Amino acid sequence: MLILVTNDDGITAAGIKALVDSLKNKGEVVVVAPERERSAVGHAITMHKPLRANRVPYFGGEIKAWSVNGTPSDCVKLGIEALMDRKPDMVFSGINRGPNLGSDVLYSGTVSAAIEAVMLGVPAAALSLASYDYEDYSVASGFAFSLAENIYREGLDGDTLLNVNVPCVPGDKVKGVRVTRLGTRRYKNSFEARLDPRGQEYYWMSGEAVDEKNGSDCDISLVAENYITITPVHFELTRFDYIDKLNRWRFEL
Repeated sequence: MLILVTNDDGITAAGIKALVDSLKNKGEVVVVAPERERSAVGHAITMHKPLRANRVPYFGGEIKAWSVNGTPSDCVKLGIEALMDRKPDMVFSGINRGPNLGSDVLYSGTVSAAIEAVMLGVPAAALSLASYDYEDYSVASGFAFSLAENIYREGLDGDTLLNVNVPCVPGDKVKGVRVTRLGTRRYKNSFEARLDPRGQEYYWMSGEAVDEKNGSDCDISLVAENYITITPVHFELTRFDYIDKLNRWRFEL
């Protein structure tokens, strides 16, 4: 089994190290990840400057690893289409520091890397640890090993990836695994006006998550109850039930 691993926290992040250490016991692992943190870049790709991939020894001599001056989606494209000798059997993105719940998937570089893999015809999963402060990745990395076994055995259909969130508790506190839907999470953004040393005004954005009235059956609620959540996600965004409605509109050319 050949597994490509990437992330959006950067190639030196603790989460990707834990993920590689777990998955290398499952098969051959290749790492292609951003040289620095690229969180919340979504599905951005680099088109107007060269991409540079440098071999790095961060994961031991048996792991081929490249540090790339691009986005998570760049890393997956470059890895599959240029750096690897053959197409991987699957792509794992993570383990992200912080949750990717509900609407977060639209911003997430972690999830976008998995989407890019699926677009290239490779099964993929995005893994996140639902805390910015909790530093124990052992539960999440252990679950990644089990998830890889299932993906390899069962496969994933078409344009589907798995978005996985792991609660920030010890293994004996995890209640179980739930396959569920995305909840709705919005951000109340505030912009603080500041002055740089030359007296020019700039703005610093900070966002506070505001959870909508989500039911008990969504990822946001279940992770809060200490369940590992798996949400099958696909990138078909068409609102099919609106097609007939829009066809009744009167357009003038």
